[in-house]
Amino acid sequence: MAAAEPPIPLRGALCGLLLTLTVFNFACEACKMVTFNVPSRLEADSIVGRVNLKECLRSADLIRSGDPDFRVLDDGSVYTASTVVVSDEKRSFTIWLYDTKTRTQKEIKVLLEHQKKVLRKRHAKEAVLRRSKRRWAPIPCSMQENSLGPFPLFLQQVQSDAAQNYTIFYSISGHGVDQEPLNLFFIERDTGNLYCTRPVDREEYEVFDLIAYASTADGYSADIPLPLPIRVEDENDNHPIFTEAIYNFEVPESSRLGTTVGVVCATDKDEPDTMHTRLKYSILEQTPKSPGLFSVHPRTGVITTVAHYLDRETVDKYSLIMKVQDMDGQVFGLISTSTCIITIKDSNDNAPTFKQNTYEASVEENAYNVEILRISVEDKDLINTANWRANFTILKGNENGHFKISTDRETNEGVLYVVKPLNYEENQQVILEIGASNEAPFSRDFTFRTTAMNRAVVTVHVRDQDEGPECSPAAQYVRIQENSAVGSKINGYKAYDPETRSTSGLRYKKLHDPQGWIAINEMSGSITTSKILDREAMTPRNDLYNITVLAIDQDGRSCTGTLVVNIEDINDNPPEILQSYITICKPKMRYTDISAVDPDEPIHGAPFYFSLANTSPETNRMWTLTKVNDTAARLSYQKNAEFQEYSVPITVKDREGQSATKTLRINLCDCTHPSQCLATRRSAGVRLGKWAILAILLGIALLFSVLLTLVCGVVGAKKRKGFPEDLAQQNLIISNTEAPGDDKVCSTNGFMTQTVNNSGQGFCGTMGSGVKNGGQETIEMVKGGHQTLESCRGTGHHHTLDSCRGGHVEMDNCRYSYSEWHNFTQPRLGEDSIRGHTG
Repeated sequence: MAAAEPPIPLRGALCGLLLTLTVFNFACEACKMVTFNVPSRLEADSIVGRVNLKECLRSADLIRSGDPDFRVLDDGSVYTASTVVVSDEKRSFTIWLYDTKTRTQKEIKVLLEHQKKVLRKRHAKEAVLRRSKRRWAPIPCSMQENSLGPFPLFLQQVQSDAAQNYTIFYSISGHGVDQEPLNLFFIERDTGNLYCTRPVDREEYEVFDLIAYASTADGYSADIPLPLPIRVEDENDNHPIFTEAIYNFEVPESSRLGTTVGVVCATDKDEPDTMHTRLKYSILEQTPKSPGLFSVHPRTGVITTVAHYLDRETVDKYSLIMKVQDMDGQVFGLISTSTCIITIKDSNDNAPTFKQNTYEASVEENAYNVEILRISVEDKDLINTANWRANFTILKGNENGHFKISTDRETNEGVLYVVKPLNYEENQQVILEIGASNEAPFSRDFTFRTTAMNRAVVTVHVRDQDEGPECSPAAQYVRIQENSAVGSKINGYKAYDPETRSTSGLRYKKLHDPQGWIAINEMSGSITTSKILDREAMTPRNDLYNITVLAIDQDGRSCTGTLVVNIEDINDNPPEILQSYITICKPKMRYTDISAVDPDEPIHGAPFYFSLANTSPETNRMWTLTKVNDTAARLSYQKNAEFQEYSVPITVKDREGQSATKTLRINLCDCTHPSQCLATRRSAGVRLGKWAILAILLGIALLFSVLLTLVCGVVGAKKRKGFPEDLAQQNLIISNTEAPGDDKVCSTNGFMTQTVNNSGQGFCGTMGSGVKNGGQETIEMVKGGHQTLESCRGTGHHHTLDSCRGGHVEMDNCRYSYSEWHNFTQPRLGEDSIRGHTG
């Protein structure tokens, strides 16, 4: 920046651009207008000048610029907010001051002028002003941290070139002057000497950014404000500090050489990247003092192991005194210490060992689920961890599964149990070999230092016990041929006395026999068949038939066994065709497959042989059979077969010649699916043949005969005027109605003598009645004109003729039941119906 030039009234020839600051000192005018002479172009964040705000409104607490291109600070400094170009014309804006408490408002007009210097003639006697080296510029300045003075401490002199021609007054602002820390710096108004009043801590303030001002006595700015940074030079006045007072690390005892344990770290408030903050780490002391097991990297603070292995069982915790020193560890560097606690974590490097090599125990025979021995082990690893807890294993001697061993989690003992009864007669003692290991696998790095699994021998003595009979084996097998004759004798179940190994003196009883096929001899245990054994009758079908047998000794002690009877199959069942009624849709279906099953064993079953039974030549011509597989055949029809229902007898044989014949009803139907044919068959009417017509005619003739009898009765009644005293000549007729109704009983005179209901009474005589009972009608012809039927009773819709009081009813042999009538007419009706279909 150029130094400030004198105003126009001063003598001397000056040229170029002139930047001056004019401030009207009158209080009334200062609030109205302030004029700044500025260059034609101002960059952003350039200082324009400073306005005395307190002179205008001392209590102002809100300052605002009326032009967004300019901003005003609290101290009155005016800066450009963006690049501003001042043309030949003047530019102005307003600064607004507000006191929000008293609601006072004032304004200051700011005028910016771009002015050229006026050339003047110099008087002969005036001295020539010569320009010297410019000094109004940022001057590097620094001060030592924690300086001892004397105070005030001279820092440097600030001087403007304008001081060569004018009386210049200097001032400063910024942190350390009128901002915190207050009054740390001051400048001599006349000389520009800058002083510091007290020591400064660099860690609190690294640099002070001051602003220096140069002005004339009448308030003009001789130069633009000068930024004046003052840097505080660092002094090594701060010790390095560890981030933790006590560090806690853990490392497994099985760690290899060079394993990282942890990292210590320290900080230093002094200036970074200097010797004051170059730190060096080291270990001052290790406790216990046994050979050094750890080292620390001097630069990074990483602690590592320097031993091949650690032994937790010897020392489980180490304490290290860590040192950090700045100045890269030089003797004059500042020092701090910290404590590092390193805990050695347990690894499974010690195998469990038995306290004894041999143990003995005893148990009574037949006892089970009982504890017989506790086995103790020793393990140096950390108690109540997987490295310490033992797993016990029976290595030898338990091939039959009589024993089990488990671990007591509280005492870490092996607990030996008998879980399956022992037999003194078989084994008087059992020798077991027990092994012990840990729950956790053994550490890999320590495997080479260990031996095989620790072992101990346990001898178990079995004590004899007087016991009952023994059913061994529990299941015994016998064989009986199917369909054997009743009374066939076979060896049965045999139990024995374990003490004498004898079967004598035992009695046997049958506890369970599903079909009741077997009888058992109480003394010998042999069995005889009480029924014919049918293998196919067992459910579920099985060749083995189980009988539960109870064996009892003389003292009443018993055991239970199972006699398994293996029923040997014989070929006593022919194969059976599964189908009975088949619908074939012609012509879509050219054939149908039929299959058969044989309940006998496969050796007596398939392959099956299918053939048409002895039938008419027409059936043999119409139908053919071909083999599909061992259990099925294909039944095919000729193309000219008519649509109707056929009865086709088919014989099927098994491999041994057992055969059966079954007549299949084959419905050859004109359809696309069998279900259509079944529906048509249900809805189709029945055509009457000649036999059906004959049956109808016979029924009509019978009806006419009944009517004729009635007519005769009516005629006789007209000839007689009263009721006969002898009721033996009367006729009783019971109508054939299903629903309850009024049944009429007529005398031989033709008069209606009484109405017979379901429980009514009538008179006996020659009669014909139809009785319907349970859907079956019975037509009876009863002769006799000399007896009296006292009452005829019926229950529901069923009418029954009881015996007549005062005599008996004589019946002739002419009785025709409905079933006889149906057997006579139905085949003929069916035959006529089939012929009607074919016709």
